[in-house]
Amino acid sequence: MAHQTVLVLDFGSQLTQLIARRVRECGVYCEILPCNAAPPRSGAGRPEALVGLVLSGGPSSVYEADAPPFDRGWLALGVPVLGICYGMQLLAHAQGGEVRPAGAREFGPAEVRVGDSALFHGLGAETHVWMSHGDQVARMPEGFVAIGHTDTCPVAAFESRSRQQFGLQFHPEVTHTRDGVTILRNFVKGICGARGDWTMAGFVEEQVAKIRAQVGDGEVICALSGGVDSSVAAAILHRAIGPRLHCIFVDNGLLRRGEREAVAAEFRDFDLTVVDASERFLSALHGVSDPERKRKIIGETFIRIFEAEARRFDGARWLAQGTLYPDVIESVSFRGPSATIKSHHNVGGLPPDMALSLIEPLRELFKDEVRLLGRELGLSESRIQRQPFPGPGLAVRCLGDLSAERLRVLREADAIVQAELEPLDLGLWQGFAVLLPVRSVGVMGDARTYEEACAIRAVHSADGMTAHVADIPMAVLTRIANRIINEVRGINRVVYDVSTKPPSTIEWE
Repeated sequence: MAHQTVLVLDFGSQLTQLIARRVRECGVYCEILPCNAAPPRSGAGRPEALVGLVLSGGPSSVYEADAPPFDRGWLALGVPVLGICYGMQLLAHAQGGEVRPAGAREFGPAEVRVGDSALFHGLGAETHVWMSHGDQVARMPEGFVAIGHTDTCPVAAFESRSRQQFGLQFHPEVTHTRDGVTILRNFVKGICGARGDWTMAGFVEEQVAKIRAQVGDGEVICALSGGVDSSVAAAILHRAIGPRLHCIFVDNGLLRRGEREAVAAEFRDFDLTVVDASERFLSALHGVSDPERKRKIIGETFIRIFEAEARRFDGARWLAQGTLYPDVIESVSFRGPSATIKSHHNVGGLPPDMALSLIEPLRELFKDEVRLLGRELGLSESRIQRQPFPGPGLAVRCLGDLSAERLRVLREADAIVQAELEPLDLGLWQGFAVLLPVRSVGVMGDARTYEEACAIRAVHSADGMTAHVADIPMAVLTRIANRIINEVRGINRVVYDVSTKPPSTIEWE
């Protein structure tokens, strides 16, 4: 460990990566290990840089026979421990306490009344939090005291000052918890004593050295979409290996209107090759409606194109891409018992027999960290602040079977959404159109229509792991709907998606 480190043991929560992100937000490096990881061997002591341990949430019950494994040796390392939700229940269960099904389950917002604790330094008597649990601590282990409660959860937080162990039944890592960042900062800075030596400037130095050691004198091709992630990945690779980096932009026929031209103009100073593969992608996707199959087909087709392009550059055997933490957590059961949500084309969609070796300098970062890194690398604000656009493009916004005609309809509708929302400067994380394979009856010009529906999705987020619905003025939504219905042939109904993440995802597929 090169930095002072807080480790997170993953017990299957979809928010485990977000815990790590919040800890890093405090300037403290954080790594994630599977829940069944073994602590340092007996007698070896703990690594000097290890300053704290977090036990994540998860979907299991600690009293079940098939509960995730946990080595209690972690609790003997002498570092402060914070258990979150399932992690809190595990702390109780592993040390003689009792966990039972709650009389009243809590899923969503709650008010927690907090007591005197270093964990809650700077908070008032009550704090607004996000709960998600069906079990709760019925009896605390010896030496623990309750430091927080709700109307239905008598032990919403506890601590043992002598053991430096703390538990929270709620999730401080999500933005829905008002003082969550303060609570985590109190833990890692105040209780663990971390000085905070994790910075993007240091990350650049470390990654440049790592890339140079990994690549040697080889050539690298970079999958460049023009989005934030691939742009930052290209920038850090260019700093590391200069002219041995070759960027490839693939027009897969699934782009927004004007995307190809904009990328070619924006990256004209790079060694950029534009490949028109739209017919190849659309042919491979013909008749495919299942979103997982779409992603895997798109992922493999991208790779085959990159493999062919690599042969033009002295047999380049490295492929760089802008994979992020959220891509990984939603694609695979990342190191723990987390459920797979969806396969991202650049993770779960990669073919097992690909000839290129991956370089993913951003794989451990969240989107907001990538934007900080982009500034550190000198990228323009317009490039850094671009809204995320999925690698599979409009394929995951055009639900159901794909065709050139349905993609045309979606492309035109999305262009209207972009044109109407952009001037409002609403600070959106994303705002876009989705074409639904749902037909409904309408009336246009005294004639009956039977056409598809379009959904508008607009959200605020900090990192893509959680999201709030944007409060778009009704007058704006009405104007967008009127324009789409009047200007885009094939749509006769427009709806607004008011779902948060979780439980929904930002993209529909």
